[in-house]
Amino acid sequence: MTLVARLLKTARTPGSRAGLTRLGCLAAALATVGLLPWLSGRDPALTVLRARSAEQEATEEALSAIREDLGLGAGPLSLLGDWASGLLRGDLGTSWVSGTDVLPSVVAGLQVSLSLMGAALGVALLITCVLVAPVLVRGRGSAGSFAAMLAALPEFLLATLALLVGGVWLGWLPTSGWVGPQYMVLPALALGIPAGGLLGRLVADALPAVLEERWVELWRGAGVSQARISAAALRRVLPPLVPQFGMVAVGLTGGAVAVEVVFAVPGIGRTALGAAKSQDLPLLQGSVLALLTLGLVAGALAALVRRRLLGPALRDAGLTLPAARPVRAHPAVPVALGVVLLTCIGWGLLRDPYAVDTTARLQAPSWAYPLGTDGLGRDVLARLGHGAASTVGTAAAVCLVSLLLALALGFLPSVAAGSSDIANALPPVIVGILVAAAAGPGTGGAALAVALISWPPLAAHAAALVQEVRASTFLHAQRAIGATPFWILTRHVLPSVTAPVARHALLRLPGIALALASLGFLGLGAQPPAPEWGLLLDESRAYVERAPWAALAPAVALAVMAGLAVSLAAYAERDAGGAGGTARTGSASGRGRFAVAFGSFRSPKESAQGSANESLKEPVR
Repeated sequence: MTLVARLLKTARTPGSRAGLTRLGCLAAALATVGLLPWLSGRDPALTVLRARSAEQEATEEALSAIREDLGLGAGPLSLLGDWASGLLRGDLGTSWVSGTDVLPSVVAGLQVSLSLMGAALGVALLITCVLVAPVLVRGRGSAGSFAAMLAALPEFLLATLALLVGGVWLGWLPTSGWVGPQYMVLPALALGIPAGGLLGRLVADALPAVLEERWVELWRGAGVSQARISAAALRRVLPPLVPQFGMVAVGLTGGAVAVEVVFAVPGIGRTALGAAKSQDLPLLQGSVLALLTLGLVAGALAALVRRRLLGPALRDAGLTLPAARPVRAHPAVPVALGVVLLTCIGWGLLRDPYAVDTTARLQAPSWAYPLGTDGLGRDVLARLGHGAASTVGTAAAVCLVSLLLALALGFLPSVAAGSSDIANALPPVIVGILVAAAAGPGTGGAALAVALISWPPLAAHAAALVQEVRASTFLHAQRAIGATPFWILTRHVLPSVTAPVARHALLRLPGIALALASLGFLGLGAQPPAPEWGLLLDESRAYVERAPWAALAPAVALAVMAGLAVSLAAYAERDAGGAGGTARTGSASGRGRFAVAFGSFRSPKESAQGSANESLKEPVR
């Protein structure tokens, strides 16, 4: 066999295709970052001059000297080639602004961000345990509205409130900088609380179907301890969720830019943001490379852990997946949330969001101004109502695009695994800067930036479910009796994957709105005087201590929207499951549509044995 034939044969394997996809996406991301000075349309020499010395006059001689010193005349491709050749030697280049080596700055920023990520992940896991414990104790699920509301809290608003309460009012903890462990407490809380709400909701949403399985009843009848049953149930639902944990960890590192800005934390995200603003290309490329490498490592570890949890069942078509049973909240919950949200929006639409009254600045809520006024005397209720269409509508459109892309990539696991690791590791603010450089800041550019990076969690979830559904014992039997691939795809695989991923997408809807808000907070989204919710949060942050209602109004609206989305999703999914018809599995369990909540499995040996023997065995091998 020739060398070319061997290479082609190797490239056909799933692992090789995923590796090639990762390398291609990594090269594309770094090349795009390297084009930032030319995408922006601004003279990079002028930007670097201003970053080096704001007082120096921008004469043609000074600009020419900088162009010659940086080699800007050679063009972007030459600079990118020089940087790549230095990278092969372990050299990340020299900062255009400070003139120092980039590598020490990147390593220092990454160390800070990893420490902060570890602390924030600890907070997130603690909150996850608090949200999941009632489900394990009661043996039944919850609607998850509270967890969704936690996930919808803006990190930068939590950071500001934590700084004011814990640092200024109580004086318990430092408010800025990075010197010792006490400096990471407040930023970790701001980052960990929303992440814990998201992870807790995902795990708690997967558990009810598993806890209703036959083996749980048999184990309890045999006297198996509750702790062992809980551990087995958790292990049963974890495989498709492991990639989500990895993505959340990476997001806590690269997506903490706003929190790092609030607390003046010298992390890798803040380093990348400063480099992007000053067009310090080598430092920006080094920071982005560090984040992308972290994303690749986290993705590889998540895949390894998932395969370890699944064991041989994934390979031997020994998976048995439970039917989805999303828990419905009491009808009063979505009705109350919907009434509150729609009332505020409708009432606000009847008022003028742009009327400025400087004599009514920062007024507390009253009958004239039900939600108070902002720093210019504008009606907060009016701005909240008029900003709902742009905020919620844009977030919904981005969420729908992400869902469709995720479902498509779910059937291409090699492509999904490679590209999602890269896209998830890119900080939204860096993508926002790149898009804003090409298209200018605004709502459309922010939506495009968020759409480019919001699909990886959904794609990873879809790919995991597709892989496990295809390896299930039920589909193995369907193939044996002659079912066509189209029948299996449309009647079993798609219904099994679409419902849980769509529910996951609804859970991500407030997060997408928050990403849009974060870009608005950093000046990359909607521009004043637009009443977009992220811009409202940004404008009110400066006076949140004196007029907290101006910041709390959009934050509470986002939380209510999250609770409403999750509670309605449970009703929609259950109704779809009941009305969608049934396809008998022929198995003892008699599942209808073979829908899955988040995937789980039993080994082939366990599937072949009777339920009496199953009671003495672990549900996961």
